[in-house]
Amino acid sequence: MIIRKTPAELEKMRKAGLLVWRILDELRKKCQEGATTWDLEVAAEAMIRDAGAKPAFKGYFVPAAGERYPFVLCTSVNDEIVHGMPSPKRVLKSGDIVSIDTGVELDGYFGDSATTVAVGQVSEAAARLMAVTRESLELAIEQVRAGNRLFDVCGAVERHVLGNGFSIVREFVGHGIGTKLHEEPQVPNYVDRKNENPRLRPGMVLAIEPMVNAGGAELRVLSDKWTAVTKDGSYSAHFEHCVAVTENGPWVLTRP
Repeated sequence: MIIRKTPAELEKMRKAGLLVWRILDELRKKCQEGATTWDLEVAAEAMIRDAGAKPAFKGYFVPAAGERYPFVLCTSVNDEIVHGMPSPKRVLKSGDIVSIDTGVELDGYFGDSATTVAVGQVSEAAARLMAVTRESLELAIEQVRAGNRLFDVCGAVERHVLGNGFSIVREFVGHGIGTKLHEEPQVPNYVDRKNENPRLRPGMVLAIEPMVNAGGAELRVLSDKWTAVTKDGSYSAHFEHCVAVTENGPWVLTRP
């Protein structure tokens, strides 16, 4: 069941979303050569704690892994698609791209967002991958309008990504969000005709998150049970925003 939020609930989600935005904005500045992904984790956890919020990811049980995720961030570098685990041993270097994904619970409502950051000077190919992934998210956001259908959102990502010669990760998808981190509906980054295609109504909130590979779409999960990497070793980029359907068009809750 898709849960539509009241205006008061959307305002609470907006506060959670803006906290996530502030965290990611601060972490972008810390993505410098020589920093570690653990440095990002420590900074994010402190900001969440100081805001009186709870981390959405830390302690979240995922059946596929068979355990609870132990960190507040997912930090996925280069060929890591999603769920990369922060580590003091993972030192960032110029040319890396790092996806930072985090979420919070504030006053009973969740916010969730991701960005991919270039460390120092990255290759033209990596920069283009990031640009196309970011653009696909913006095109999807434009489709979050009352009266449209879910496939309008999914198809916007698919057309832009495939049209630019990149591939779409199919094993991981976006989702509804509200008083739970993951709610209905699932939001694939491609049109999946096997799934339902609900009409978008005011009060729905979608976490849209393109995950795009420079090479093939295939992935594998490392022995840590969490980190998903591209099977061919190509770079991957990931961007995410929570977007509410309103009478006046899309409202991105996770940016000012």
